[in-house]
Amino acid sequence: MFVLPFIYFMIFHYAPMVGNVMAFQEYSIMKGVFNSPWAGLKYFKQFLYEPYFWKVLRNTLMLNLYALLFYFPAPIIFAILVNELRSIAFKRTIQTVTYIPHFLSTVVVAGMIVNFISISGLINQIITYFGGEAQTFMALPEWFRTIYISSEIWQGMGWGSIIYLAALASIDPGLYEAATIDGANRWHKIRHITLPGIATVTTIMLLLTIGHMLSVGFEKIILLYSGPTYETADVLQTYVYRRGLIDADFSFAAAVGIFQSVISLILIVAANQAAKKIQGASLF
Repeated sequence: MFVLPFIYFMIFHYAPMVGNVMAFQEYSIMKGVFNSPWAGLKYFKQFLYEPYFWKVLRNTLMLNLYALLFYFPAPIIFAILVNELRSIAFKRTIQTVTYIPHFLSTVVVAGMIVNFISISGLINQIITYFGGEAQTFMALPEWFRTIYISSEIWQGMGWGSIIYLAALASIDPGLYEAATIDGANRWHKIRHITLPGIATVTTIMLLLTIGHMLSVGFEKIILLYSGPTYETADVLQTYVYRRGLIDADFSFAAAVGIFQSVISLILIVAANQAAKKIQGASLF
């Protein structure tokens, strides 16, 4: 049973790590990884001293910060609300409806977003119906983060709630019965029983989220952003995509990728140590 997963990770996860050598080379497709001349830290310095570096880093961190503030709590809140439902049929219906967006491809979701917020789309029709003026949301940099995070919540909230619903199911029902006898209302039960009951799972999920602070779903960003929205939409992954694949600057793209991985490792180790001291729960 272990052989197939081992082969998969060796071929698709560990073997490609040899390509990281490109970050330290003047990589040439004709010469390959093993024969390209060494460049040292040239591309790391080039990236760090490039003025555009701070813009893409800021955009990446801002998108992840907004996701941490708005997207991360959404599945938790939704799971608690679903857990409070008493009708099994209604609960299953709600869960099914909210799970469906997760299975839609990114291309389909991006197409729906573009149609909904286009100048003649549903959102602008509602705005004009109430006397407002239609907006070209896709061309306004200040709206991109709101659009992206809202779509992430809609697409991932239901699916992300599964792990929290499982954690809620493990809480002893006797605690709720005892709280009812003591006169606790629903808010008191959520605050003193439900939230502490899923605190460990929430901490672990938060650590995993922090570990991906420099990573965002760049496929959706590529499908949604345009020249006018580069100011707030261009992130590290889209920058690497343009420099590495479109401009064929493989060494530079590899250097940015390593930089991103190192910072992510530092973040998750620091967050893990903080969680271990504060909550007593950690990944390692």
